[in-house]
Amino acid sequence: MAGLTNKGIAHILHATFRRTAIPTNYFVALVTNAVVPTEDTNTLGELTQIAIGNGYTTGGFSLTPGVTDFNEWFEDDTGNLAYVRIKDVFWLAAGGPIPASGAGASYAVLTDDNGTVGSREIYAYWTVGAGISVSDTQTLTLQDLELRGTQV
Repeated sequence: MAGLTNKGIAHILHATFRRTAIPTNYFVALVTNAVVPTEDTNTLGELTQIAIGNGYTTGGFSLTPGVTDFNEWFEDDTGNLAYVRIKDVFWLAAGGPIPASGAGASYAVLTDDNGTVGSREIYAYWTVGAGISVSDTQTLTLQDLELRGTQV
């Protein structure tokens, strides 16, 4: 399961057509399956972020707009598709497992950079597995996170 949220689509269109500022950074945060993200999810505070510590920080992994962090894009007229790929995102477990306690990661969410982590607005979400955790010295890696927009 993956998708853009309604709020994320609205922000993208607002920035494009009304020239509103885009966030300085975006973040990929990991959340549990306590509440499943959907197109109607608005903020990170509505979900349960995995426990911080041992290399995972609250709010997740920072991404800067541009060709390095959002490293592939194209449009396909035949398939009515717009596509953006995010670089690989990873956390190295140091001093203990990720998450530090509690349930593992079931979803990843792309958020804006609001200074209040719980108020960060969610642009997109992806299923990453059933409670993924990694042991000390292992790396938790997310590969091939994609944003796809299709014309229906």
